[in-house]
Amino acid sequence: MKKAYYLATCSTCQKILAQIKAPESFQMQDIKTSPITSDQLEEMRDLAGNYESLFSRRAMKYGSMGLNEQNLGEGDYKKWILEEYTFLKRPVFVVNGKIFIGNSKKVGEAFLSEIQ
Repeated sequence: MKKAYYLATCSTCQKILAQIKAPESFQMQDIKTSPITSDQLEEMRDLAGNYESLFSRRAMKYGSMGLNEQNLGEGDYKKWILEEYTFLKRPVFVVNGKIFIGNSKKVGEAFLSEIQ
């Protein structure tokens, strides 16, 4: 299974998705119009090892909601990702039982290498 969790309005997500040679082979999910489920998030957590690695501290709401001043735990990360799509670090790709989280150059290269 190949799955992409992304935000259609995110230019970085669009750039990464444009590099996929066979996008039709991916099950695409825009997390704003089709929110992730608890089961999907748990699957991502199982592959990633924890919820924290899926949580985006770069989201504008992170500071505006005062979350940056709190000591968040795994349960908090799960709760916020499920409540606010903006807290999922994106894009997230699941390919061949491996997960690729975020848009760093290293992650992008590893993802593209996996799907080539």
